[in-house]
Amino acid sequence: MRILAIGFSDSYIKELQVELEKYFICIIDDAKDLYDATNFTDFRHYELIIIVDEGVKYSLEKYVNDVKKKKSETKIIILTDEISNQINLYSLGIDDVMCHETDMPDLLAARVLANMRNLFGTRIDIGKLVIDITNKKIKYDAKIVSLNGKTFDILAYLALRKQRVFSKDEIINALWEEPEYVSDNTVEVAINQIRKRLTSILGFQVIHTVRRRGYKFSY
Repeated sequence: MRILAIGFSDSYIKELQVELEKYFICIIDDAKDLYDATNFTDFRHYELIIIVDEGVKYSLEKYVNDVKKKKSETKIIILTDEISNQINLYSLGIDDVMCHETDMPDLLAARVLANMRNLFGTRIDIGKLVIDITNKKIKYDAKIVSLNGKTFDILAYLALRKQRVFSKDEIINALWEEPEYVSDNTVEVAINQIRKRLTSILGFQVIHTVRRRGYKFSY
């Protein structure tokens, strides 16, 4: 999961990364303010954006509208010290508001989990297929499937979002630190490796190509 954090200190981001990695395979990008954040959201896909409230309603409203227009599924959480602002913030399209908790990264991570629980998983059990995300191991019946690095991450990413179709660009954005330097061919090679390894053990495919759209996990 790729996350954009806006308005946080570097030390807070590091603490938040540690807390979130208890729940998700994630990458956090860090923007100084809403203006800086547009440099990220114009070119990258995010499943979650976390914002420290700057108190500038027009800028926030425009930014939220732009984000949701690009990808309506993107969740937005905002942290504010003004309790009275909650109704206004929700009316802008914010998915969750936290008050007076900007110095508690563990609580914020728990709030993220509450909002993104459908994407949380340390282990995926589907019939005889077991994907152990924590230990990066795959087992089918009593057989072990060997996948490492990004090939494992791609499989886990798609399996947690089963039946949804993801483009190569979305997969790259979610799993590579600097997606701009990764080619579509990298994903194609990784997908082929996953298919080859899994087919040799399972006897069938679980990663399917949806023409002109991308890939999906279907067991």
